[in-house]
Amino acid sequence: MQLPFSLFLALRYLRPRRSFVSVITFLSILGVSLGVAVLVIVLSVMAGFSHELEKKIIGFNAHLVISNGEILHRPQNFIALAEKDPFVVGAAPFVSGPVMVEYASRITTPILRGINLDMEEKVIPIKKFLIAGSYDLEGESVIVGEEWAKHTDAYLGDKVLIYAPRHFQAFRDNFQKGKQTTILPSEFTITGIFRTGLYEYDSSYFITSLANAQYLYSLGNGVHGISIRIKDPLAASKVKERLNLQLQPPVEALTWIDQNRPLFSAIAIERIAMTFILFFIIIVAAFGLCSTLITITVQKSKEIGLLKALGARDDQVLAIFILHGLVVGICGTLIGLLIASLALYYRNSFRDFIGRHLGIDLFSADVYHFAKIPMEIDPLLVAGISLGAMTICVLAAWIPAMNAAKLTPAKALRYE
Repeated sequence: MQLPFSLFLALRYLRPRRSFVSVITFLSILGVSLGVAVLVIVLSVMAGFSHELEKKIIGFNAHLVISNGEILHRPQNFIALAEKDPFVVGAAPFVSGPVMVEYASRITTPILRGINLDMEEKVIPIKKFLIAGSYDLEGESVIVGEEWAKHTDAYLGDKVLIYAPRHFQAFRDNFQKGKQTTILPSEFTITGIFRTGLYEYDSSYFITSLANAQYLYSLGNGVHGISIRIKDPLAASKVKERLNLQLQPPVEALTWIDQNRPLFSAIAIERIAMTFILFFIIIVAAFGLCSTLITITVQKSKEIGLLKALGARDDQVLAIFILHGLVVGICGTLIGLLIASLALYYRNSFRDFIGRHLGIDLFSADVYHFAKIPMEIDPLLVAGISLGAMTICVLAAWIPAMNAAKLTPAKALRYE
């Protein structure tokens, strides 16, 4: 026997002969394995989802926006100010707000975004999202999202009626003057259809020229804001701070994170909640391990007494059961990581199998617009889960280990 006797007995107690304890030990290892596997799988998928969501949001949104919450006059001054920053790639004016759209006797309320085509390409390359039609906003034309087109059964060349603040303002003015009038909407032609990959954008955004949007909102030469693109989206906060030092309130710069903070906060809270909840699987398995070791200490009390009578120290007896818990934790963690690796590798095949045989769409592409279930493995997160699982197993073994170490030889061998 080359192993230290504490480790030898710890491994020997994993497979006690003619005892139900071996089944309990197996269930303890299985519980730890499932806990580790579920944690790694869920958190990796959530991390992948968050990362893909960030990429899509950044793709269709500016990295920074200069706005005062109302009308921004002399937008060229703010564009010039932004482009002086060395991190800024481009800046462009925009108008954005809700409108009422009538098509085929149906009323919808999308967000109308007015852009300058030439300047916008440096900030948000909308042209790359175009899947049908032409990137043409000349005259009274509009580009619509793919989901909106599907739901309303709209096609290229169709006409839509847009009711904007300008029309309602004219109606209100005539009403106050006692004149009877009707609202006459503006008629626009669908010249293109885009797809961003996010349902929210594809179902509720219209794009038209800056001049059209300024007319519909009665802004004159004013705009709602300046969109800015920088070299590194993750450095948006630093650029924001520099710009805000030069801007006079209420004009301020906001990052893409500021504009989507509720969404990312919800994802972060959900990840924390899922981690907390799923760790209880490992804790439940640890209770099984604790009961197993308590049973072993009762069954092996004579052997423990004999060991101490032969000169075994308290710390050596303590090490037997601590090592037993550690071995269970290591085995369970390794098996759990193997299960998680296989599950993540075949995640899309499993989704397709469930869809074909049970008719359940686990990750609907119509909603999430991900052709595959996203996944991103964080080595630090995996290491933290593994270390946490092994630590819990060692702590679960501590109480029965202390009881075994305190056992006196005279009491254990009283009736021998």
